[in-house]
Amino acid sequence: MCKNGFQRVVLGLSGGIDSSLTTAIAVDALGKESVVGVAMPSRYSSRESLEDAQSMAENLGIEFLVLPIDEVFAAYLKTFETSFRGKKPDVTEENLQARVRGNLLMGLSNKFGWLVLTTGNKSEVGVGYCTLYGDMAGGFGVIKDVPKTLVYELAAYRNSLGSNPVIPSRVMEKPPSAELRPNQKDTDSLPPYETLDPVLQAYVEEDQSLETIVSRGFDSRMVAEIIRKVDRNEYKRRQASPGVKITPRAFGRDRRLPITNRYRIKEKIK
Repeated sequence: MCKNGFQRVVLGLSGGIDSSLTTAIAVDALGKESVVGVAMPSRYSSRESLEDAQSMAENLGIEFLVLPIDEVFAAYLKTFETSFRGKKPDVTEENLQARVRGNLLMGLSNKFGWLVLTTGNKSEVGVGYCTLYGDMAGGFGVIKDVPKTLVYELAAYRNSLGSNPVIPSRVMEKPPSAELRPNQKDTDSLPPYETLDPVLQAYVEEDQSLETIVSRGFDSRMVAEIIRKVDRNEYKRRQASPGVKITPRAFGRDRRLPITNRYRIKEKIK
């Protein structure tokens, strides 16, 4: 970090499991004086998430900033009012919120010379459940090669160290959610991570075919959709920040595919 001119790191501390684990790792590696957590609540953020983010910051003793994004988000919607007229809200509005947060973190980075840490895990990055220039904006991805199920295991291990857990129990227990629309859950868009991660491991790390993965007991339509998402989101991963490698095959470093090609998985449904 210091070799690149950064004295501190900053990251979005949402009250979720990924940002909590990333923050704990950063503090363990750099010391609490070198880490700044930023909560950026929106109209869809739960009170519990902000409370959990603050508890996490207090447990680790780091500087904690709260920068609400709703007024900025409303300004974006006002700007797009004419262009979006007649269109129903969709993932566009969700991504705008993520990009507002990315802008705020990069603003802090520019003003104070802090390195922005991204908090996306391998499961999300693998299937493109992330936003370019939003939660992907930053200089270093601490857990970008860590599958979501392993994120929970590492968080539990970190909590086992010392006399008091640093990651609040509610963070460990609540269903994962980006909180970009009312009552949103990750499982609205993705299979449960206990199902997704083995499929990703088979396809990405083991180079297994659709037929082989399905033969392990997975639904063929689900596997085909996961493979399609992995393939079509290569362009996103090509623009992602570098990060730590812990698996046999990390995106970017070990697994390089063309951003654009004519190949498409042909699903065989029996």
